[in-house]
Amino acid sequence: MAIFHMLSSYSWGAKAVLTLAAFAVNFGEFWLIAQLCTSNSLAKSVALLKQPDILEHSQTLKAHFDALSKLINAMVDVTKCIVELTDLPSNYISIDEPPLSTAMAHLHTATYWIISSVVSCARKITGLVGMRHEFTTSTSEAWELSSLAHKVSSIHEHLQSRLRLCYERIDEKKLMEAFEHFKRTIETPQVDNLKILQNIFGKEENLLNPDRAEVYINVLRRKHVLLLISDLDISQEDIRVLEVVYNERVSSGLNYEIIWLPVVDRTTWNDGYQQKFSTLQSIMPWYTVSHHVAIEPAVIKYIRDEWGFVKKPIAVTLNPQGKVLCPNALNMMWIWGNSAFPFSSEKEESFWKAKHWTLDLLVARLEPNLPTWVSQQKVVCFYGGVKMEWIESFTTATKGVAEALGIGIEMVYVGKKNARERVQKITGLIKEKQLSNAWEDDKVWFFWNLLESMLYSKTQHGNTIENDDIKQEVMTMLGYDSSKNGWAVFYTGSGEMVKANGEKVLSTMESFDEWERLARQMGFIPALRKKLEGVIKHHHCTRLILPGNGGRMPERVQCAECGRPMELNFLYRCCAE
Repeated sequence: MAIFHMLSSYSWGAKAVLTLAAFAVNFGEFWLIAQLCTSNSLAKSVALLKQPDILEHSQTLKAHFDALSKLINAMVDVTKCIVELTDLPSNYISIDEPPLSTAMAHLHTATYWIISSVVSCARKITGLVGMRHEFTTSTSEAWELSSLAHKVSSIHEHLQSRLRLCYERIDEKKLMEAFEHFKRTIETPQVDNLKILQNIFGKEENLLNPDRAEVYINVLRRKHVLLLISDLDISQEDIRVLEVVYNERVSSGLNYEIIWLPVVDRTTWNDGYQQKFSTLQSIMPWYTVSHHVAIEPAVIKYIRDEWGFVKKPIAVTLNPQGKVLCPNALNMMWIWGNSAFPFSSEKEESFWKAKHWTLDLLVARLEPNLPTWVSQQKVVCFYGGVKMEWIESFTTATKGVAEALGIGIEMVYVGKKNARERVQKITGLIKEKQLSNAWEDDKVWFFWNLLESMLYSKTQHGNTIENDDIKQEVMTMLGYDSSKNGWAVFYTGSGEMVKANGEKVLSTMESFDEWERLARQMGFIPALRKKLEGVIKHHHCTRLILPGNGGRMPERVQCAECGRPMELNFLYRCCAE
């Protein structure tokens, strides 16, 4: 209490520091000799001169020294914690609000136990210096110090937990400050794009160019730049398709560059992630970051919050002045390639205004035989699903109908989204049994990604299914694929088209005798459409599964079967197969 009275005008932190400093001044020499006399020759010589009894009884006193050591270390730890708490930057954390106010409320208790412990240590050392018998033989003294050490260590753990919360709050404030700074910078007109790029990479001024050589970031100054943003799970197919578009830019006379910005969790980074990162770097023919931590945390927050990145890769377009032309140009690049340059939202919208729904929009680039089939006035059927029994029944029945009507028909199997292994197996069986044509893996992947890209592109521009035929058709086809059954689309060069799910279209083909006369009068597709309209399913369950895309989901979805609004549910899965 005398020490508290002496230090009454000082803060709680200063009380602890001054008391600990005074203890060090008075007993520091003894403590150094006691700790080092058995291992250091100089300390041993000093002990022989000043404290010969300590040297003589060093083994007997070991338990006392160990107890003192633990308590002193605990006191120093708590005092450092107190100093850290009192030195936290007031512009980022308030002493009047949790968690700092909660931590500060414990400082007087922590200071009391430090001073109390210093008094106990001083008493113990004084007894040892005098080599009083009760101090050298009593185990209760060592137990008292051990008990105090446990108490002070508990206080340290509590203060440390509070200090961690304080640093988390400070980091949050600093992150928000940097976020707002980057937001202002990217939304303010610039002379060129260099300032924006410097803000993205912070202190990191180097990139790896396509030849994997380090270059300064200013090589991209005043160029059109696409920021390819993904995690480390970006697919090989994504890279290959984008590589085709990227390599064609030179022949198209376009001057733009791509930079890969990987969004990764720094806290869980390991050698496996590093290997994956290096492998992706090596196969990308464009600029990449040189290190996985090159992107500033505030920029990653902006990427997630403002540009909507979650898991699916996006490509943000910057013009030569650093202005954002489109928050995700990847969709239009998939659909139109380099003809969509400079990959702006306005360019994307103008393309959609000039287009109407035909199957050519979806498959023209994927099926090279389509123009020939159309010129031969054949009916073309694209179908999908993963039930081999249905595929065999459907293809056999459909070819039988075409033969009965004397019309030419070509059938193409387009697989199913996210079911590669099953599709590969079924494709092999289809070719082996010569049931129909079948696309290879890369075409199947591109077909379904193209459908999703069309949907997201439309949604990005606020189009709704009520006023957009293309979006409605795309969602219907994605809905067919998400269901358990197969599906089919029939198409002719004159623009006639009809589609249905697998169960309906198979039953219709198998009951051809009921509408054969109608087909001969009206033609195959009009008669098929009329017949399908008359097929009423008493129960159906249609699903539409879309990958998460930063909240940019269609606001309303109609059932492909009955047209009623569908119920929204969340589905989490780790395996697409």
